[in-house]
Amino acid sequence: MKIALGCDHGGLNIKNAVIEYLKAKNVEFTDFGCYTEESVDYPLYAYKVAKAVTENDDTLGILCCGTGIGISMAANKVKGIRAAVCTNEFMAEMTRRHNNSNIICMGGRIIDEDTAVKLADLFINTEFEGDRHTRRVDMITAIEEENFSI
Repeated sequence: MKIALGCDHGGLNIKNAVIEYLKAKNVEFTDFGCYTEESVDYPLYAYKVAKAVTENDDTLGILCCGTGIGISMAANKVKGIRAAVCTNEFMAEMTRRHNNSNIICMGGRIIDEDTAVKLADLFINTEFEGDRHTRRVDMITAIEEENFSI
């Protein structure tokens, strides 16, 4: 498993905390930026991480901005991405278990660094359950491909 990370200035603190966790666990990762607190545009980083996730089957993404909302909206515009904003452990686990999310989005102005590390750990280490959830994820894909019928 590989991790692609990105953030804007509002999520830099929690991205850096997650990077330290990944290093300690010897998890391979690519940091797509940003690297300072200077104001930047989050869609740039959302796109870079989302493309890395869609182009590599064994890659999950972690995106951070001020709230996690904007960066998730941008990432979800990339075909094949299921990015979820998570603020607690239950959300981080269930978005993998039930939605097969491939990117977790977190807000540096919403959660602290310890919480970000816990959520990243749960996200990375939780497997998709499949079964009835596969049908639902397939429906999301059908909507994305404009091939969904009611």
